Amino acid sequence: MPLDTSIRSVLIIGSGPIIIGQACEFDYAGSQAALSLKDEGIKVSIINSNPATIMTDKVIADHVYLLPLTCESIEQILNEQKIDAVLPTMGGQTALNLCIEAEERGIWEKYNVRIVGVDTAAIEKTENREEFRKLMVEIGVGVAKSKIANSFLEGKEAAQDIGYPLVIRPSYTLGGSGGGFVHKKEDFDQALSRGLQASPTHEVLVEKAVLGWKEYELELLRDGNDNVIIICSIENFDPMGIHTGDSITVAPAMTLSDRCYQEMRNQAIKMMRAIGNFAGGCNVQFSVDPTTEDIIAIEINPRVSRSSALASKATGYPIAKIAAKLAVGYNLDEIENQITKTTSAYFEPTLDYVIVKVPRWNFDKFKGANTELGLQMKSVGEVMAIGRTFIEALQKACQSLETNRLGLGADGRQNRNLEEIMHSLEHPSWDRLFHVKDAMSLGVPLESIRKITHIDKWFLTQILELVNLEAELKRYSLNNIPTDFFTNLKQKGYADAQIAWLLGNVTEDEVYKRRKELGIHRVYKMVDTCAAEFPAKTPYYYSTFEDENESIVSDKKKIIVLGSGPNRIGQGIEFDYSCVHGLLAAKEAGYEAIMVNCNPETVSTDFNMADKLYFEPVFWEHVREIIELEKPEGVIVQLGGQTALKMAQKLHENGIKIVGTSYDDMDIAEDRGRFSDLLKEMDIPYPLYGVAESAEEALEVAHKVGYPVLVRPSYVLGGQGMSIVINDEDLEKAVVKLLRNLPGNRVLIDHFLDRAEETESDSICDGDDVHIIGLMEHIEPAGIHSGDSFAVLPPFSLPESVINDMTEYSKRIARALNVRGLLNIQFAVKDNKVYVIEANPRASRTVPFIAKAYDVPYINIAAKIMLGANKLKDFNIERKLKGYAIKEPVFSFDKFPEVEKQLGPEMKSTGEAIRFIDSLEDPYFRHLYKEKSMYLSK
Repeated sequence: MPLDTSIRSVLIIGSGPIIIGQACEFDYAGSQAALSLKDEGIKVSIINSNPATIMTDKVIADHVYLLPLTCESIEQILNEQKIDAVLPTMGGQTALNLCIEAEERGIWEKYNVRIVGVDTAAIEKTENREEFRKLMVEIGVGVAKSKIANSFLEGKEAAQDIGYPLVIRPSYTLGGSGGGFVHKKEDFDQALSRGLQASPTHEVLVEKAVLGWKEYELELLRDGNDNVIIICSIENFDPMGIHTGDSITVAPAMTLSDRCYQEMRNQAIKMMRAIGNFAGGCNVQFSVDPTTEDIIAIEINPRVSRSSALASKATGYPIAKIAAKLAVGYNLDEIENQITKTTSAYFEPTLDYVIVKVPRWNFDKFKGANTELGLQMKSVGEVMAIGRTFIEALQKACQSLETNRLGLGADGRQNRNLEEIMHSLEHPSWDRLFHVKDAMSLGVPLESIRKITHIDKWFLTQILELVNLEAELKRYSLNNIPTDFFTNLKQKGYADAQIAWLLGNVTEDEVYKRRKELGIHRVYKMVDTCAAEFPAKTPYYYSTFEDENESIVSDKKKIIVLGSGPNRIGQGIEFDYSCVHGLLAAKEAGYEAIMVNCNPETVSTDFNMADKLYFEPVFWEHVREIIELEKPEGVIVQLGGQTALKMAQKLHENGIKIVGTSYDDMDIAEDRGRFSDLLKEMDIPYPLYGVAESAEEALEVAHKVGYPVLVRPSYVLGGQGMSIVINDEDLEKAVVKLLRNLPGNRVLIDHFLDRAEETESDSICDGDDVHIIGLMEHIEPAGIHSGDSFAVLPPFSLPESVINDMTEYSKRIARALNVRGLLNIQFAVKDNKVYVIEANPRASRTVPFIAKAYDVPYINIAAKIMLGANKLKDFNIERKLKGYAIKEPVFSFDKFPEVEKQLGPEMKSTGEAIRFIDSLEDPYFRHLYKEKSMYLSK
């Protein structure tokens, strides 16, 4: 069936602020869906409260509503716009829940709006655990023995009937919230209470646990003719018992027999057809007995899921884009294949490579957290890597994580304590993967590791091969490594830096030079969905070590944008937003825009955003060889947060042009000591400070500047490692800990301005003129990280003299640092005196918020200035904010109930929302103002 012409306008519901369990993958899905519908001439409206997303940008939708995700907001939109249909499958569980609530209130019927992409009956069947169980039994799909419970007594009776170990799964929750395993009777009461409280319907499923079974996912699409295709099979490296969002995953599935895979396909298709007659996407999760290959269904999600983004990037098949077209009437065979441009979307992708996803955790931000992984998701982001083999992709994924690892070990950070390693294997946390290899290096038998971890033997054998290769490498010196063996090491994903460490007494550069002499070069392969069966048109590449290079270099002027890597606290989706605008600006300025990033959840790694996408680690060796191949005019590091900025020194040392502010000027701002010296020269107030390289020096500085003091390392993002201390004993502990975790880093010690207000500015400088993007006043006092503070735009209670000083200091510092592009400055205000705390000549987390509040494309403007394509005078900047905008931090403390919810100088929020108020008399604002007064009086 062709396009349903009765649908002329569609409302897409977003997912709101980033939280653990619902991250930037839904920004990618919503953006894809909106652009897909606009291609069909359909007017698209979007509701989302997250200002840091591309989907809430005017380049994506016709109408953007930055409103709270409530039924009242939905009605406001429906009164303003004629909406024919609502698409709720692109905004995760938040969007589905809002859609159901609006239907129950009769809103869709009142305004004659159709629900497309799913039907609410399907949502009920999949989210209500008892309904799901009954349906599976009815269609002959296996499920674990289970019983529903709506009360404490019913839960106790269910546990008695089923027996231990068991699992508690609350209904209608996200990211496994409230769920968990119970191994013994005495732990059941607490777990049951937690599950009942987590469910909005006070309902849990008490289910027999299948610990140690293997876990798989399938991504499906179905059209209006009931055609169903499997886009991707995904296998969890970790067994059942770890939330799939916290599990390392591999595509395609590696260890399934063909018989089992075909049966799993059949069951998935049967399940999708059974839950309702709708056209769209679906994610199905299964568990498989590793001995008998018996299959049971875990759950089915009739929407775009976290894994949909991963599957899209893994296969090159744009699931959200196609699902949106199916929702408005198209059938699969009527839609063009986005990569080949010659075949239809009615095909199943074929992979001639392997992808590995590794989650990224931030347990360091949650002191005292239970770091053991289980049914409740705890990771804040993920990376994806592509290689010709599983082990190559796994090593590249480890290089992408931004945890200072050079790959899977071989970097001097291995654990040699056998007792700690064995405990880690039995009680999985973020580092179990590394400890599997550490155990093998210490001689623990593979079978012993398999019995403890229940990780499939095939995966363990692959890792053991690395241990054997490393032992063999130590027989050689750099100059006598056989070429074939050297090539094999590179094909197994070893970085030059790992090889250097294993050899000892050689540098990364020496290894790099030697392999180049031997003719061992990285080549780039295209992601084409069809294993090269048809010619592909989309330039989407990954690297490996073979003979043929498929990345053809054009003769155009090029700009490379370095991405922000995995989503994490302190470096979230706002930096991907900035990177996307950097790409768009480069294209508009006449450059070929090239993206390098490794995050599968993001819009920047959508192969339609850049002229060329390299899905590679933002890791020096990989970036270096892409630059050698493409020979760009320059590299943008200002937009990708700390991940990209960390490359600046290497780029500078190798003579590679950094677009925008120079390396040395950025370094002045990043090095807390150098920056304070600059402020002193400029006679701009700043807190008294000193620099220390030992605990003894730190004590001397503290006595000189006076307690309380703020202790912090240079070169960090998100307040990592910062603390406020009030005596010698606490200072000594803080400094020793910092120097242990960040060796070679100097510690900056500032006098802490107690009871000071915190404010900040964002600005753009073109080398001559400075434009103040926005001035913000925080609700929380100085000492609470700015990312965790409510910020009000424009300031609401600062005297004119303070605003004038903030403006003047911002302009003077921008010129002193020779800024070309963006600059964020944070201030402390005490007794109406303005002190500069820090300056960051890069994209900040607040610029997207200000851009949305004022309705000005500030990142695009800044990027064009960085590129030298424009000056500030070329832009007619008109701000449109009436009243005030408030940036609201959002936290995921519910995932860590054991952690004290105390805010301080180290950032802990996972996302943000925006709220608009017309006046300072708004009740919401009055409540915030009362909090501000309370903070400053304490």
